[in-house]
Amino acid sequence: MLRCFLVLLVAVMFEQTASFQSQALGAGWTPELMLKVRRVAHVRPSPDAKRVVYSVAEAVMTDDRSEWVSQIWMSNADGGDATQMTFAMKSSTNPSWSPDGKWIAFTSERSGKSNLYRLRVAGGEAEQLTDVKSSVGLFGWSPDGRQIAFVMPDPPSDTEDKAAKAKDDFRWIDRDFKMDRLHLVSVEKDRDGQRMPRLLTAGNFTIGVAARPGGGSFDWSPDGKSIVFAHRKSPSADDWTTSDVSIVDVAYGKVTPLATTGASEFAPLFSRDGKSVALVVSDDPPRWAGSYQLQVVSVADRKVKSLPATPDRQPTLIGWSGDGAQLFFSETRGTLNRLSAINVESGKIDDLSSGGELLRAFELNATGSVFGFVREAPQRAPEACVSPSGTFVATQISQANSHLPKTPLGKVEVLQWKGTDGQVIEGLLTYPVDYTPGARVALLLQIHGGPMGVFVQSFAGNAGNYPNAAFASRGFALLQPNPRGSAGYGKEFRYANYQDWGGGDFRDIMAGVDRVIEMGVADPERMGVMGWSYGGYMTSWTITQTKRFKAASVGAAVTNLVSFTGTADIPGFLPDYFGGQPWEDATLYRARSPVFQAKGVTTPTLVQHGEADVRVPISQGYEFYNAVKQQGTPAEMLVLPRQPHGPTEPRMILKLMQSNLEWFEKHLKPGP
Repeated sequence: MLRCFLVLLVAVMFEQTASFQSQALGAGWTPELMLKVRRVAHVRPSPDAKRVVYSVAEAVMTDDRSEWVSQIWMSNADGGDATQMTFAMKSSTNPSWSPDGKWIAFTSERSGKSNLYRLRVAGGEAEQLTDVKSSVGLFGWSPDGRQIAFVMPDPPSDTEDKAAKAKDDFRWIDRDFKMDRLHLVSVEKDRDGQRMPRLLTAGNFTIGVAARPGGGSFDWSPDGKSIVFAHRKSPSADDWTTSDVSIVDVAYGKVTPLATTGASEFAPLFSRDGKSVALVVSDDPPRWAGSYQLQVVSVADRKVKSLPATPDRQPTLIGWSGDGAQLFFSETRGTLNRLSAINVESGKIDDLSSGGELLRAFELNATGSVFGFVREAPQRAPEACVSPSGTFVATQISQANSHLPKTPLGKVEVLQWKGTDGQVIEGLLTYPVDYTPGARVALLLQIHGGPMGVFVQSFAGNAGNYPNAAFASRGFALLQPNPRGSAGYGKEFRYANYQDWGGGDFRDIMAGVDRVIEMGVADPERMGVMGWSYGGYMTSWTITQTKRFKAASVGAAVTNLVSFTGTADIPGFLPDYFGGQPWEDATLYRARSPVFQAKGVTTPTLVQHGEADVRVPISQGYEFYNAVKQQGTPAEMLVLPRQPHGPTEPRMILKLMQSNLEWFEKHLKPGP
């Protein structure tokens, strides 16, 4: 009865969005249609490889809601009999198989807090396993299926609750951290009918590592007697450099260090026999641009075996092969991801996947026999897939985006050109829908964040800060360059913009623009530029260096490098890139700050910023907006309430896409 009621509620909820859906299904790609693209994640094959669970999230916008709601689905491994397993109004996510394959555990906020639930695969209602004051994060079944370990931040104390009600809730910076800690909960109730979680790690550290690629924060040993975990000294994003790896005894809570060098060590995974642990390890000292290698550490004597460098030196560790001889990892190579295996003894690396489609979010089942992952391409919407780990052959097992209309998308091609110093640079060029060869059209330059981000061949219709599919439908061409500093092209390339923001990277980008003009595609008199985060920095920098662009959209941009360093949640970031603190020598900081170079800017500028952004505080947006506006140049600023550095609410994302489309259509005449 309850399941039927929930199904009815879901039906009513989506009926309320009917007008939104009808708008989305109009002719051509629009921001509204892009929000109909569903997000697929957590593709996890069962231990016996016969079934697969995955999550599907879609935008829900009603009179009182604006959120992404995720539900759990299950399919046969051959792609048949896809069944929705959860129906609650709040998201159900991160599904995980029990070792015997009879249960699925997941997290949901349906009780008001993120709690653990389990659902019998054969059918029935979900059962709540925890009732916490804080929030359950990552979790993992014990090998015998009797317990689940989970990560949870310290809950507020009774004193803190009272202080909050009394408006006596002052706080000190860098004191009284709420640490993420490991807990255990029994799957079955005790003799008193209770499930009381037990704290496992009580030390002065927090579980996990922030802002670094790959892997989970903990892993059970095969015998279930211990858990290996990554931890750092505080929850601060800036403290990712302090990450170490330790092992905790499950019975007694005794913590023993495993890897504690000056490098950042994380993503630990026990070997199949439990005798060693695989890790991802940074250079020593850690650098923000990122250079990592795989290591295997002996549990008995702590001896370290460093494996050969991977091509991009940024591997995401996936798991051990079934025979324990190889480690599987994924890594960006240019504009695609590659799934690879490295032999632990010989160090030989073999690429398992190939082709021109983007494969991401790899998961490995408990026996190491099957991968789950998400597949997409510029013309193909994301879907869940599986492949045997022996011979890679992708089988699609979801139809999450089969509801999308067959609306044409612009052709996307990989483009290469040479920078001013001869360095080969790569990027993606999207043509307008129904482009006529030889016609010159308005060009939009989009610059990625990071700076160690990278443009890959993802689905053009994915909703984001910029409506790329809609741009192509409206007659714009789009250039997405991967200049020096980008991931996917090796360590040397990724580090090539140290102490040179706005230098070689800017010249790389402008050389790409010139290449598209030389091809006869771009109209040099109708060009716009946009970007978010570091892409916003480069956008604001670009319009202080050249008047070639007739419109700009500056998103969550670093515009004053001095004030950014003192107000962001990562104060160690720019000192790493610029070779020192601004109070030691502010010359380079000032010289490469768009705000200090803003005199004479004439490009009409749209500034967009999340009000709750702690990565790049909104003051950075105000500084550049006022610098442009006070010179009499057309400028507008869109403030997004509640939004962090990456906007999360569908209505705010929709507004971003709409305002960017309107801004560039106003200032550039798209099409030939």
